[in-house]
Amino acid sequence: MMQSLTFKITYILLFSMTFVTDLSAQEVAETTVPYAATWLSVVPPLLAIAIALVFKQVIPALFTGLVFGVWLIGGLDLQSLITAPLTTLEVFAVKALADEDHAAIIMFTLMIGGMVGITSRNGGMQGIVNLIITWANTVKRASLATIGMGMSIFFDDYANTLVVGNTMRPVTDKMKISREKLAYLVDSTAAPIACLALVTTWVGFQVGLIDDALKGVGYTDMGGYGVFLQTIPYSFYPILALFLTIMIASTGRDFGPMYTAEMRTRNASTSALDLGKYSGDEIQPVEDKPHRAINAILPFATLIGVVLGGLYLTGVDASVADQSIRDIIGNSNSYKALLWGTMAGVLVAAILSVLQGILTLEQTVNALVKGMKGMLLAMIILILAWSLAAVSEQLETSLYISSMIQDTVSVHWLPILTFLLAALTAFATGSSWGAMGILIPLVIPILWNMMIAQNVMDPSYFYILYTTIASILAGAVWGDHCSPISDTTILSSMASGCDHIEHVRTQIPYAFYAGGFAMLIGIIPASYGFSPIASIVIASLGMYLGLRWKGKKV
Repeated sequence: MMQSLTFKITYILLFSMTFVTDLSAQEVAETTVPYAATWLSVVPPLLAIAIALVFKQVIPALFTGLVFGVWLIGGLDLQSLITAPLTTLEVFAVKALADEDHAAIIMFTLMIGGMVGITSRNGGMQGIVNLIITWANTVKRASLATIGMGMSIFFDDYANTLVVGNTMRPVTDKMKISREKLAYLVDSTAAPIACLALVTTWVGFQVGLIDDALKGVGYTDMGGYGVFLQTIPYSFYPILALFLTIMIASTGRDFGPMYTAEMRTRNASTSALDLGKYSGDEIQPVEDKPHRAINAILPFATLIGVVLGGLYLTGVDASVADQSIRDIIGNSNSYKALLWGTMAGVLVAAILSVLQGILTLEQTVNALVKGMKGMLLAMIILILAWSLAAVSEQLETSLYISSMIQDTVSVHWLPILTFLLAALTAFATGSSWGAMGILIPLVIPILWNMMIAQNVMDPSYFYILYTTIASILAGAVWGDHCSPISDTTILSSMASGCDHIEHVRTQIPYAFYAGGFAMLIGIIPASYGFSPIASIVIASLGMYLGLRWKGKKV
């Protein structure tokens, strides 16, 4: 009797869940969200972040935040609560996977993992390690080599994190540098250099947003790229974050949780380090085969060369005369170029392995698949993070945050508030690009109207415009660095073989350290006309002295 009753109840629940989920799948995008742009809209990303930090489990945290967000979208009733887990996967996760750009990132990441798998198995990665270790034979040199490699792969943050993390991990392991430190060095060079460099996959996105927003307010004296160039000296956080990595590597000093991680790793015996704990099943070179660095250098060089060539080919416009290289890269399709580059890199790695007799074709395919498997956890987290960003967009989380400040501040205080708003948005959504895409079209018209209302439209006051735009870009990077659900933060953890929450926990104090100097000595003085170059010099000196004072020698 009890079994029969249980069966009936289960059947009714499943039927109702299927019916309502089908309804949700069709109408969730069209439904008016009752709690949009209210304080409750901030809860899903904050809930996910809090659970991730407390329990050190990212996937359950993201899923919980997603379910709560879907429940909010459904109106917080019992029916939407029951169907929220199914709607989370059926609607938001599927849409995240179906997005063309997201699919390109997944394919690119998997191919990078496969290329790393082949070059690890054919001994190429070990050959690079053997070369680097001849110079990077100390902790300081290994750290500086990591930073140098991170800055050299300036054109894309995804390529940067995956290539540098996977390449330098064996070197830093041998020098007994903690995985937390490697992940920090990788993460804190990737997005900052991509945000600052003149020709990157970020430039087209940033310039397009700036150009559209400026045209919308009637400003045509300078194009979007020209304004972007003017903002670079005001991008205080990315610049200071890069300088801080160099200072920490050069002085050998650390503070906060990073110092504890470094001491634990440095003082442990090699056998006690458990270096494979977070890196999965490491792919070892074939025994009794030569470790030739060229077998890894050539695939990665091919990757970089084809990506740069792809950026040119997809961005060049034969109908435009005198198109500059900056315009070409700005108009390029970065996702397509990245796919071309990784495919070419994998093919070169496979051909080198088979032709030299190091691997059979079957071994090459097995190494490719095994390398891809190492990226599986990162892909799951990325899909959930994208889904949470979509939920936050429907809940209009950023609109709520923005509405709290736009009518109550002086124009001179807008840059610092914009910096904090961009950081909060990127932190909550896990996307620096998402924060830029939301805030640049929103903030520039607000700033323009405030400048008119407060009689500061003279070109001599345009430093406020440059500082505000730079603060959006820099604040987005800062929030992205601090967020456990950021895609680059996730990829940095995975490529470095570091526990993700430990990476976030050890990086946040450094991000706040550079961010504090960026705000107090950079953004606020620059908002009143102080020289940005002088601010960078003073802030860098202050960071160095503070590190010498409070940092501890490992």
